[in-house]
Amino acid sequence: MLVAHPGGPFFANKDEGWWSIPKGEPEQEEEIFDAALREFEEETGLKPKGPYLELGNILQKNGKRVYAWAFEGAWPEGKIPECNEITMEFPKGSGKSWTFPEIDRALMLPPAQARAKLRKEQTPFIDRLLERLERNSMASKG
Repeated sequence: MLVAHPGGPFFANKDEGWWSIPKGEPEQEEEIFDAALREFEEETGLKPKGPYLELGNILQKNGKRVYAWAFEGAWPEGKIPECNEITMEFPKGSGKSWTFPEIDRALMLPPAQARAKLRKEQTPFIDRLLERLERNSMASKG
């Protein structure tokens, strides 16, 4: 499972429980699935290729609803994501602006390691992926 570490000074020393799946917000009039494909490419520099497995959605503590799809792929070891940059004030109230990549690292990890890295609210995506893969495997064995 591909997990991404958020960039910027706030997350620099945060590891387990702070990673996320590549994700973002849909633009006006944009379908959720199309936004997911666009955001994945913007955050990683890689174009996603189907077929896709729909993994539903979750609600994070911050109120953001996150939708996910899985697809088969590989992340080259040591590759640094080619992604958008964001600018924010840090520390808050300091008047100092920093520009940094949205994500600074991405790793392809086995489910147990991905579970340890991901934000707790996003771990159901791992369970759903494993369940769907198992179901597809059983169906193909007929």
